[in-house]
Amino acid sequence: MQDPIRTRCDNGILEVVIDRPKANAIDLATSRKMGLIFRDFRDNPELRVAIVTGAGEKFFSAGWDLKAAAAGDAVDGDYGVGGFGGLQELRDLNKPVICAVNGICCGGGLEIALSADMIIAVSHATFALPEIRSGTVADAASIKLPKRIPYHIAMDMLLTGRWLNVEEAHRWGFVNEIVVADKLMDRAWELARLLASGPPLVYAAIKEIVREAEGSTFQTAMNKITKRQFATVDVLYSSEDQLEGARAFAEKRAPIWKGK
Repeated sequence: MQDPIRTRCDNGILEVVIDRPKANAIDLATSRKMGLIFRDFRDNPELRVAIVTGAGEKFFSAGWDLKAAAAGDAVDGDYGVGGFGGLQELRDLNKPVICAVNGICCGGGLEIALSADMIIAVSHATFALPEIRSGTVADAASIKLPKRIPYHIAMDMLLTGRWLNVEEAHRWGFVNEIVVADKLMDRAWELARLLASGPPLVYAAIKEIVREAEGSTFQTAMNKITKRQFATVDVLYSSEDQLEGARAFAEKRAPIWKGK
């Protein structure tokens, strides 16, 4: 049987490919596998950046596998580490994730994309939250999307299930960049290499601050930073990399990041 998730690693970059023809839909077993992959990415100090994409040219992912659901997979079943798709509830994921959308991105597929830090997409990509038509709620998207794009556009998508083309998705700001189809992965890897060359401890601090600040006031978050109450900030401010950044700037050279 074909493995539903393919991975490869190169120079600190992990590529994760959802490969479940025809629509790259995700059942419980596939979600659990993705969770283990992203957990290992989080915990492996040799890995710095992840790319997630779909196989083929038509679908990134149609999200929840309704055929598997009809066969007995419970919609509130065990999705494994990190929740659905392994990303959207994975705790303490303090490394950059790039989503390369290669086609239709809907339902849980869009929720996975929203769990990434950057989204690039091909010119024929389309986006929707059609859960309303199958009598369920796009739970993660209901939480995340109104914080990412204008409220009324997010509610339009959630309440009507309408489709957005990639130009509209880019205009509302949840797609960073539109890429010619045959250049999608080249661009994803170019971005990943750029990020992999950067300071991992700073990235970790940025991600923790952004994540935790969502539920607090500006001043509360600032106080936690200045008092080193974020674990990643405390590590950063005591690190060799912090000193290396200052030295490299003073010496007018490129820094050498060690992640410690």
